Amino acid sequence: MTTLDLPLEINLEAVHFTDEQFYQLCIHNPEMAIEQNAQGVLIVMPPVGGESGNQEMEVGGELYLWNKQTQLGKVFSSSTVFQLPIGSKRWSKTGPKGHRPMPPG
Repeated sequence: MTTLDLPLEINLEAVHFTDEQFYQLCIHNPEMAIEQNAQGVLIVMPPVGGESGNQEMEVGGELYLWNKQTQLGKVFSSSTVFQLPIGSKRWSKTGPKGHRPMPPG
């Protein structure tokens, strides 16, 4: 039996994977956390464990409360998809519900 190292990385640089193809891949696989780096490598992230999930929520809660008090900007969840200026993209396993086209990075 073959084991896979996680995160799983698939080089799509030569395929010229478009933003629309990335979006379609993500919405048709809502159980997966998918990223694509600026070099075109598709990255499938493993799920977060209990300890990490708890720490993530605590930090997110603190950030939300701080921003609510200071009103310096917007806070997004860790599952928000963004396209960064360098070309990287990230989509979370939360799926398409509530997702709109990627906000600018």
